[in-house]
Amino acid sequence: MPITIMGDREFENVPSIKSKALRINLNENIYGTFAEIGAGQETVRNFFRAGGASGTIAKAMSAYDKDFSDAIYGVEDDKRYVTEARLKKMLSYEINLIEDRISREKHPNKLFFSYANTVATIDFAKKYKGHGWIGIRYQVDPNEDYNEISLHIRFHENDARLQQNTLGILGVNLIYGAYYKYDNPKKLLRYLYDHIDKDQIEIDTINFSGPRFEKVDNRLMSLQLVKNGMTDAVMFAPDGNNILPARILYKKNILALRGSFRPVTNVNMDMYKRSLELFIQENKVEEENTEVIFEITLSNLRAEGEIDERDFMDRAELLCSLGQTVMISNFQEYYKVVEYFSRYTKERMGLAMGVNNLIDIFDEKYYRHLSGGILEAFGKLFFKDLKVYLYPLKDQETGEIINSENLKVHPRMKELFKFFKYNGKVVDIEGYNPNVLDIFSREILQMIHEGKTGWENMLPERTASMIKNQNLFGYKEHSLQDKS
Repeated sequence: MPITIMGDREFENVPSIKSKALRINLNENIYGTFAEIGAGQETVRNFFRAGGASGTIAKAMSAYDKDFSDAIYGVEDDKRYVTEARLKKMLSYEINLIEDRISREKHPNKLFFSYANTVATIDFAKKYKGHGWIGIRYQVDPNEDYNEISLHIRFHENDARLQQNTLGILGVNLIYGAYYKYDNPKKLLRYLYDHIDKDQIEIDTINFSGPRFEKVDNRLMSLQLVKNGMTDAVMFAPDGNNILPARILYKKNILALRGSFRPVTNVNMDMYKRSLELFIQENKVEEENTEVIFEITLSNLRAEGEIDERDFMDRAELLCSLGQTVMISNFQEYYKVVEYFSRYTKERMGLAMGVNNLIDIFDEKYYRHLSGGILEAFGKLFFKDLKVYLYPLKDQETGEIINSENLKVHPRMKELFKFFKYNGKVVDIEGYNPNVLDIFSREILQMIHEGKTGWENMLPERTASMIKNQNLFGYKEHSLQDKS
């Protein structure tokens, strides 16, 4: 038994990168190829160094020259190389090659794999830190179809050699996790950062497919990325699938709506329609180059300190079903949302929000962590000529309609608010539907939980039917309880 000393505590013993590579190498059945483009053969180098690699590595290659790369994998329609499509072609080509060249009859127990990455590290001027796609297609049973894990990374280190080293470690973690942690994808995700600090690299998209991952919901895996601090935000396309944020946001005009959307109501959709009408009237904003983002902050996904994954699924499905793009973020403050969008675009931005949210923006307590306080936050929020489209609030006691003309902020913030209002940074939404101002999502949710009727007309028609047909937000459970 190992010696223990009084006061010792239990901790998880994380295998070294060499140990992980060696375990793969010593398995007589795991056999495959490495194809790495853009950052050297950083992953396969760890397997060579660990020893015993001759039984694991069928081939290692780097097709740096674009003409050679195109000759091997074909030409991409967009002429780009660091793309998901390129990664998929690399994985397919290499797997087909090994299947053609290695006899299954001679090697009936071989577990073939193809690991690939296509990466751009930091540029010489150190203006763009780089990004890339990484993936593995592999078997855990020779009689099964192939599984696949693919992910997109963004580098945060300022040195190409450091980025290359980090990429090599991540590659080993991915291959090791694919074979030895596939039964628990959530843990596999966390183990990708073994021996890597989260400040070094960001994973902003991940997808699992294949027979071993049939029950994996890739949207929930994306939620884990945000929950674990591996990325600040993930996005879902209207078809409900994960999508790379850069693909959606690059060089686009962006209008964002933040909310809990629990569930999405007629108020949310009215705010969306009216604010979009105003936004596309702005100078240099064209509708065909405009993306609307429905954003849910992670803090709004928490219930009793933990994320309610079922609740998340319900919200995402409803918004996507309405043809909307959804973003889940770690951002509490609005200025961080704007900073995030600024990574991808220099075009116009707008934020649509209700009165209560605007009042919160002018609350100093949210900016005490900033050396420049609320002025620093507002400088980051409005420096891109951003505008806030304000949806009115109906006072439930007096019936008064509250907008930018009569809302009340803290006395110390009154003049600051006037400044932004006078300079056209805060714009009231006109032409709103007065009949929806009495709708509140929390009241609708309570009605659903209690099995009451009458809430259906407060939601978009498709949303109400989805809640009923798919038993979202506990609809079926409570209805059955009432009948019994």
